[in-house]
Amino acid sequence: MTKPVFCLLGAIAAAAAQSAPPPVRILLVGDSTVAVNNGWGPGFCDRAVSQVTCENRAKNGRSTSSYREEGSWAALLEELRNQTGFAATYVLIQFGHNDQPGKPGRSTDLATEFPANLRRYVEDVKAAGAKPVLITSLTRRFFRKGRVNDDLEPWAEATRRVARDTGVPVLDLHTESMAAVERMGPVEANTLAMAPPPPVVAAGVASGDSVPAPKNETPGQPAELFDYTHLGAKGSAFFGRMVAGELVTAVPDLRPYFRP
Repeated sequence: MTKPVFCLLGAIAAAAAQSAPPPVRILLVGDSTVAVNNGWGPGFCDRAVSQVTCENRAKNGRSTSSYREEGSWAALLEELRNQTGFAATYVLIQFGHNDQPGKPGRSTDLATEFPANLRRYVEDVKAAGAKPVLITSLTRRFFRKGRVNDDLEPWAEATRRVARDTGVPVLDLHTESMAAVERMGPVEANTLAMAPPPPVVAAGVASGDSVPAPKNETPGQPAELFDYTHLGAKGSAFFGRMVAGELVTAVPDLRPYFRP
């Protein structure tokens, strides 16, 4: 005698519920290259399955220093006190762009302040019962003689060192994004920006050198115009998938939580 259809459907639903991973939470912390509207964060969260609560807490123009000083980090730590309903909480942290020299009120010393700030973030997350993951800075897409002009490697290496010293996973987004952008070349890389390049930029591509893009008048707040740092929808999807791939490799427990 065959079982009623509703019994079979119930059994299938029960089996699916048992195989589904328990809910987890992932919080993104960083600067504009991670943030909503102009970073890889939205593309990353789009890769997650329904069991993931993915919250983007990155903010434009922030450094390891200013993010804490303005109270954003304290607000996140307050939220970490409530772990109810989650099997684990992961905090992904990427800084560097605004820690560089020339960013008044935000710059940090590469040899001392920057690594110390990262270590403190890691220690705070661990103390709150969550799991920290460090990420090296997303590359800029400015070319010199056909090669990406890499001005962020020292901050990426400092991040790697802190990860080694503290024993936490590190996603080397800087190295992978650099390689990907160089493979693309300047024409394709320019399509990852928030807007199409203006004629002066497009004309300069043939030489293999990027032409400085028009500057936004509001520091730390990217406008809807072309630049070599921030990301449009295509760039967010591209690098968001890259970060998700690196994450499930570095933290295998998260593999069931992201689409291939």
